[in-house]
Amino acid sequence: MAPSRNGMLLNPHFHKDWQKRVRTWFNQPARKLRRRKARQAKARRIAPRPVAGPLRPQVRCPTIRYHTKVRAGRGFTLEELKAAGIYKKTARTIGISVDPRRRNRSTESLQANVQRLKEYRSKLILFPRKASAPKKGDSTEEELKMATQLTGAVMPIKTVHEKEKPRMITEEEKNFKAFASLRMARANARLFGIRAKRAKEAAEQDVEKKK
Repeated sequence: MAPSRNGMLLNPHFHKDWQKRVRTWFNQPARKLRRRKARQAKARRIAPRPVAGPLRPQVRCPTIRYHTKVRAGRGFTLEELKAAGIYKKTARTIGISVDPRRRNRSTESLQANVQRLKEYRSKLILFPRKASAPKKGDSTEEELKMATQLTGAVMPIKTVHEKEKPRMITEEEKNFKAFASLRMARANARLFGIRAKRAKEAAEQDVEKKK
């Protein structure tokens, strides 16, 4: 509590050498410049590859709270690469990130990422390792002349919200009781095993009575 009225200050600490313990941040403008120069140097070094790095998959955030949000993931699964017809070792060499630990839990995410890979592959301009001896799959000379370094994100993920048109509420929706339906569903799930056991016992007793 703060002292009240004109009382004595309890245990005051006014002789600390606080100037020694102050943390300054005078190097912030120079650090900002250094980071910018480092980004530019890296862009020149990896040119004509994209500045933002490899292509990332489209994933959903975990937990019920955030699973409506779509964001960029770590890497594509081996199943997605196989469906898109891209070899896993080749993928990293052509700017596609790979995550062998990730699993596809739904068909929708698998199809979305396969389509993403196919679209990327169709837009990709692949430079030959040796300009004098281009291999199968490399881009033509006309495409190589058109190539420019991509500065932004590679195929940024866009969330599209489809607005539902206003309509009249139906009688079925008016009579629907959400709370009662939830309680009934929970009760059915909880009592499923007990009911199945009772039904089995009743069936066995009927068989014994018939004997």
